[in-house]
Amino acid sequence: MEYCCDLEVDINGQETFLVNKNIVAHYSGKFIKLFGKNSGPNRKLKVIFHDFPGGASGFELVLRFCYNNGKYDITPFNLFLAHSAAKFMEMKESVAGNSPNLLEQTEKSLQEIGYWTWSDLLTALKQCQDFTLVAGCSTMMLEKCLESIVGRLVLASEASPCPSSCSSDISGDRCSSESKSTESTKTVFSRSTWWFEDLLFLSPLVVQMLVKSMLWRKLDHVIISRFLMFYQKAKFSSATTDEKRKIIEMVIDSHYSMDPSVLACKTLFGILRITLNLNISKFSKNKLENMIGAQLDQATLDNLLVPSPYGINYLYDVNLVLRFLKAFLRQGTCLIAHGRMKKVASFIDLYIAEIAPDPYLKPPKFLALALALPDSARESYDELYHAMDMYLEVHADLSEEERLKICAALNYEKLSAEACLHLSQNRKFPSKSAVKALIVQQSKLKNLILGSPSGASITISPRRSSSDIGRRGTRQRSMKERAMLHTTEFDVSPQDKNFSANLQGMQWRVTELENVCRKLQTQMAKITKSRVSSHSYSRSLPKLCS
Repeated sequence: MEYCCDLEVDINGQETFLVNKNIVAHYSGKFIKLFGKNSGPNRKLKVIFHDFPGGASGFELVLRFCYNNGKYDITPFNLFLAHSAAKFMEMKESVAGNSPNLLEQTEKSLQEIGYWTWSDLLTALKQCQDFTLVAGCSTMMLEKCLESIVGRLVLASEASPCPSSCSSDISGDRCSSESKSTESTKTVFSRSTWWFEDLLFLSPLVVQMLVKSMLWRKLDHVIISRFLMFYQKAKFSSATTDEKRKIIEMVIDSHYSMDPSVLACKTLFGILRITLNLNISKFSKNKLENMIGAQLDQATLDNLLVPSPYGINYLYDVNLVLRFLKAFLRQGTCLIAHGRMKKVASFIDLYIAEIAPDPYLKPPKFLALALALPDSARESYDELYHAMDMYLEVHADLSEEERLKICAALNYEKLSAEACLHLSQNRKFPSKSAVKALIVQQSKLKNLILGSPSGASITISPRRSSSDIGRRGTRQRSMKERAMLHTTEFDVSPQDKNFSANLQGMQWRVTELENVCRKLQTQMAKITKSRVSSHSYSRSLPKLCS
């Protein structure tokens, strides 16, 4: 049968087709809207389509369907091309004889997607991805294909569970035996990760859709995370900077919806270093920082030494560490175990000491780091004091007021005797801080002496005569009285003209008090260990102590 070609169709500027408009209009609602069911016999028209799905291949498929009386063999290889083209041409209504139109036939074929082979699914998914992302078609078909892919993976994971689900606490000979050797563990992992390479053709956007479907179907988070890291590593080798940015943003956003424990803190810092030169979005950056902050107690000092971004003079990115601390504390101070808090405080003090020599580090930033953690996080402030000492040495031009603000971060009660003594002699610190350190240390020694039992003033030994013990007790009581005198006889004011002399006197007295304290502690230990063997000696003890 010969057909009159009275319509010229330009497809996306790629190719031009001469067709019989009545035949095509018989199946296409779009052509009916353009020309009506019947047009004048001698009118030759031209139609230009700029965004036809699949280009010339898609329109050629439509023509084959129309010229073959509505019959076409739909397979996984052409299903999504046929569906997209049919939808564009509005081939919805059934034709004469109630024969299903092209769109209806593609939707019926899609219902049989569960019976396709894995290879057919991959072919269809690749085609569907191209039409959805390039041609801007609806994501409904893509989502359906992804659901089928995930369904297969769920079935496979149930048949071969991931090693993360096999432990000594889970019953079952199979899991127990497989976890006994490294070789069997690798075998299980290979059975759980066989599909990784098959899905490397997916774009970051489609991978994110795939991960959402996996999470909804409760696929093992460890396997999902492994796939994402495998995908990132494989794609980075040939990706442009912009492609790398999209990939790493997808990896971060996907992990943010997963169990925080699936990625080690070390891996998160590895991702962070990748992002430094990629200018990722603010939202993805915040998510990554929150994930790191939640595991900050697992970090190390080297992890925190991140170079400052371009345009900032600081040697290291202090603001980044402050955001980590903020995210860590967001979990709730009362809910964070003391051991975790103590560990964070320990390496934060090391970090402060590491950045203290930086001449460009401003006092507000240094102070913000020192005050970032609650006082309960530190059992000792010695490390923070040493960091302040280095900072004040490098920043010798700071005013007295700025030095006082920095010293306000110290808890003098939690400074050791050595640190207090060093501070009192340290000219880099304000005089008020030196006095405060001495007063606190004096108070500690006074409380220790007052809190000592009366028996601490003598040494008891069964082998010594009562006269020796009496002389020893008299000497120790004299030392105790002298120590008490030193703790109460002076009152120093910074405004005193002889402040320097008084300060030296205080330092000497503190040293003497420390010596007295050590002797008292030694005697108390001896008293605890000694035992009185004779009853008569025990009766004479109260007299000696009186």
